[in-house]
Amino acid sequence: MTDEENIKQHFRPDEAPLIAQVEDWLNMAADQYRPILTDFLNPRQVYIAQTLTNRRDDVKMRANGGWEHAEMQRVLFYPSYYEPQQTDFELQLIEIDYPTKFTELHHRQILGTLIGTGLVRSSFGDVLNEGMRWQVVVSRSLTDYLRQQVGQIGKIHVKMKPVEPEMIVTPQEDWETMTDTVSSMRLDAVIAAGFNYSRNRAKQLIEHGDARVNWETEMRPDYPLVAHDLLSVRHAGRIRIDEIQGTTRKNKIRVTMSVVHA
Repeated sequence: MTDEENIKQHFRPDEAPLIAQVEDWLNMAADQYRPILTDFLNPRQVYIAQTLTNRRDDVKMRANGGWEHAEMQRVLFYPSYYEPQQTDFELQLIEIDYPTKFTELHHRQILGTLIGTGLVRSSFGDVLNEGMRWQVVVSRSLTDYLRQQVGQIGKIHVKMKPVEPEMIVTPQEDWETMTDTVSSMRLDAVIAAGFNYSRNRAKQLIEHGDARVNWETEMRPDYPLVAHDLLSVRHAGRIRIDEIQGTTRKNKIRVTMSVVHA
């Protein structure tokens, strides 16, 4: 078995394009003696990038999404002698200015508006909320574009205001850590365990398009999950796969996950 085949057997088949892309980034950083900056990657993608980087001595990586617990992060690959700076990540914090006394915003509205301008999900980071304040972390190069393109979210008139990094809000999400056993790492089995649903209810939600894996709609109940996957289920909440601990004597899989309810 070649080294490349050995790496790929540890990941899902649909992750092969990302593996190839990460290898290209690593080689560019090494061959061109310069840092290489990615778009925003989700937790699973960051994990894959770190796993591949750990196999090399000539290149390192660092991830940054603007705040300590960021889910979406830009990754910087750089030669081992290079010292990364905060400015290398080219992040910009945008605050959404809107009439807070008369209306309120919601996460799904903001996300939908950003996607509606033609952006792909990897071009911006976390959407943050604290009370009535909403912010989004974006690539610095997108600042002017967003200020020009986003003047309304739903029926609410807004302004996209660049602010300094130290003004970032700290979201308060009540993640609960739990360890459970599942018959398999199928999507429907994990959703059923995380939200205490029946397997049939979980299956129906998935087939109706109400489930996402790493921000992508997934309609296959048997889709295999792995560590660091992030799930969201409409009207239910989110699940983060923290660790797959192995198999019990009864051939069940013990998994640690963090759950936040909608």
